Amino acid sequence: MILTTHALVGAAVGKYVSNPILQILILIPLHYILDTFRHGEYLNKKSTFRDTTWKVALDLCAGGAIMLLAIFSQNVTSSVSISMITGAIISMFPDLLTMLFCKCNLKFLQKAYQLNKFVHSRFPDDSPEREWNFRNARNDIIFSMIAILLILI
Repeated sequence: MILTTHALVGAAVGKYVSNPILQILILIPLHYILDTFRHGEYLNKKSTFRDTTWKVALDLCAGGAIMLLAIFSQNVTSSVSISMITGAIISMFPDLLTMLFCKCNLKFLQKAYQLNKFVHSRFPDDSPEREWNFRNARNDIIFSMIAILLILI
């Protein structure tokens, strides 16, 4: 899943679950459950640091903009806003650990990386199910739309 999808799902959970410990207990497993679905990847092992930086920044900005638009359009309280933002950050955290392992070779994050690889093992890195195209992005779109609806109701 792209970061936007994880952020929106995290924000949706955060809207209804304000306790950060409960958010962690819900969102970390949910992150990996979402990653079991077919989805395209805009980064791979051949991605350079430059490719990684601008793509991740764009992904974060898109997710953040949608989430902030939803927060401001609903005029939610500051405590709910903070809970939604916390949920979004928690939901994206496993991907941060994976990226830090891959790009910075931080050995203590190897277990997090191995879990990520295991979850994605249904569709190997070079398989058509991991290509960046509309067909593989459908699940991202569906999960993002469900999260937006949950945020708005």
